Amino acid sequence: MTSRARILVAFFVFAITCTQANAERLVLASASYGKNIVAICDADGKVLWSHKTAGPKTGHAGHHDIQLLDNGNLLFHDNWTSIIEMTLDKKVVWTYDSSTMNGNKGKRVDVHAFRRLPNGLTMIAESGVGRIIEVDKDGKIHAEIKLKPGGTQNTRMARKLDNGNYLVCAENPGVVTEYNAKSEVVWEHAIKTRVYGAIRLRNGNTLIASGGGASVVEVTGAGKVVWEIKDSVPDTKITLKWTTFLTELDNGNFIVGNCHAGEKSPQIFEITRAKKVVWQFNQYGTFGNGLACSQVLSDQQSALVRKLLAAPPSK
Repeated sequence: MTSRARILVAFFVFAITCTQANAERLVLASASYGKNIVAICDADGKVLWSHKTAGPKTGHAGHHDIQLLDNGNLLFHDNWTSIIEMTLDKKVVWTYDSSTMNGNKGKRVDVHAFRRLPNGLTMIAESGVGRIIEVDKDGKIHAEIKLKPGGTQNTRMARKLDNGNYLVCAENPGVVTEYNAKSEVVWEHAIKTRVYGAIRLRNGNTLIASGGGASVVEVTGAGKVVWEIKDSVPDTKITLKWTTFLTELDNGNFIVGNCHAGEKSPQIFEITRAKKVVWQFNQYGTFGNGLACSQVLSDQQSALVRKLLAAPPSK
């Protein structure tokens, strides 16, 4: 067998393996913009589970965060201020309403980001009042981080880092800021667009979804751009519009959320560092043009969800 033949065989084996792996993955996603839905789909878009949410109380904007928990429950928005934990047989087991709890009654507050932390507390980023809180199951605050002044659009995606700091995207004025537990700014990068998402990569750099900037950029601690896609993905017909959620996979690839890009471009795609798209997800009929938040489940998470969905409903 020639070297060229061996390369071709290796490529086709790799492609088949990727296709098989991607076929098993599940996608958890949420959208409002009139859809007001949380759904779990297979990789081909078949809806395996869905739930209608209340949607935002005002305006048309979409839900902005979602999480599959270790126990198989879902954490999601019901409206701009209410967070719900629900089992897959649709039992609500926990709620938190930022519009009324812990001193917020009568204040303008929007929740764009939240996360159940490994210690069991729930992190909630509250725009308007300008803080991140960590609450227990009874709603008691265990940590509070003050954010720099800003309006209701101040925060989008926010994540607690392994070092205990918080990486926070501020749509207005368009910066990504790392805060420590004392509410001090320890790192900041101005993206100068209505930024949506950011994650800290394993190599220490920060990957940023610029939101309205229609791009994804990787920057070093010194702010140097070392990787970028903008406006479109090279050698594809994928148009970037409003880049949102980001995930770094174990294989080094990135999952990118691509909201508001219309019917012809995927709402989610996986891209290599060589900028090759190896998987894409476009379910316009289910989610419309407002799929902002999603989680592409790992093999282990997908297996758990399939097992729970196959089980008889609990009494």
